[in-house]
Amino acid sequence: MAKKALVQKWMKTPKFSTRRYNRCNICGRPRGYMRDFQMCRICFRDLASIGRIPGVTKSSW
Repeated sequence: MAKKALVQKWMKTPKFSTRRYNRCNICGRPRGYMRDFQMCRICFRDLASIGRIPGVTKSSW
């Protein structure tokens, strides 16, 4: 879980547009961000295994 201060800082508009970066909408993690789903890989895996993300299934062969 990200620090509340860093999440609040991330939500503000930066002074320069190039300073903007992506964070997970659920936990606030800055690394392992998946742009298509707007969440980090950990939250994606948890929600996909439960079946909360439509169109995503666990692969098996």
